[in-house]
Amino acid sequence: MNASASVSAEWSPPLPEAAGFTHTMVMTRGLRTHVASIGTGDPVVLLHGFPMHWWQWRTIAPAIAAEGYHVVCPDLRGSGWPEADDARFGAESQLDDVTAVLDALGIGAARFLCHDMGAISGMQLAYRNPERVRAIVQVAVPPGFMEFSPRLMPAFSHMPALVLHRAGSSLRYLFGPRYAAHRMADETIEGYLRAHERPEIERAVAALYRGMVIPVSRRLMGGVYKRMRLRPPMLCVFGSEDGPFAEATVRRICRNSAQHADRFELAFVDGGAHFLTDDRPDEVVRLALEWFAGAA
Repeated sequence: MNASASVSAEWSPPLPEAAGFTHTMVMTRGLRTHVASIGTGDPVVLLHGFPMHWWQWRTIAPAIAAEGYHVVCPDLRGSGWPEADDARFGAESQLDDVTAVLDALGIGAARFLCHDMGAISGMQLAYRNPERVRAIVQVAVPPGFMEFSPRLMPAFSHMPALVLHRAGSSLRYLFGPRYAAHRMADETIEGYLRAHERPEIERAVAALYRGMVIPVSRRLMGGVYKRMRLRPPMLCVFGSEDGPFAEATVRRICRNSAQHADRFELAFVDGGAHFLTDDRPDEVVRLALEWFAGAA
């Protein structure tokens, strides 16, 4: 299935509108992945959060592409418009999918910008195949080597409801003031949740959290990644209004970064919360471009 830069009726439900993107379905073993791309040049891969999809990058991707990059925005398994032969999830399912898509597109190494759930796959790739990650910017998620603190527990409070999610239950609450510093327009929320009109995406919510997010969270709490070395340059970015990840807390849990990472930095953005890519997309673009340039 292919679509032109204008959204095609072939996609069901229709893709949200975003000018300038090319839409393709990339075939890999057991999975057909919808990929939106824009621009030409060195590759930058954008990995979206939950419950979002490629459209999270609708303003960010064109701005990065305008600086001479080929920006690739895949829908991750369980979100957006992919088609999977097997509905089950494992701790590295999305990591394997991302790697397969990179291979199918002929991308040996790329720069990465990842948010929320997408940061899991980006981080895993940076540890498992560091030669494929030229630089990585991780938004709203601490690094794998973080020191666990009880102050982080509120960041996991949404998980029980998603583990027990029943198809048809609304996910609109995830876009409320607890996670977004600025009220999202109804049409924006509708754009994000449109893919949940697909029954297979609605059914995937609980499976995604049970099979991938919870096991990876246990790895983080158990210090698995603290016993590994992070080789690619990583920048972690947080919104100043992202409660569990207050600057003092984040700096404390990352204070031993030199022991675990070759190059690591933190950045904090005023006027943003967890959904920083919607709250302050301009700052996300600026920080990402600066980090990518500095890691060239």
